[in-house]
Amino acid sequence: MSTPSPSDQVPVCWDGGDPVSIAVGTPWLTAAQMLGHTIPTGCLYGSCGACEIEVNGHVVRACVSSVCGSQGALKVEAATDPYW
Repeated sequence: MSTPSPSDQVPVCWDGGDPVSIAVGTPWLTAAQMLGHTIPTGCLYGSCGACEIEVNGHVVRACVSSVCGSQGALKVEAATDPYW
């Protein structure tokens, strides 16, 4: 496995924190752990929605999604669901 080049990295700002470079393709659950955050999980298959986070305003299910390439920093926040 090769080491990602700087172009394979994307800055991620978690809950308003400072940007940290994360490799594109890193699972969101792994990225969260690397940054000291915990994402709740349930099914780990993407069907229950317990792991939802917002990435640049779009809700994604962290257990089945990974860090994508971006022109700028990815802003990540815990998703708020009025039904949970």
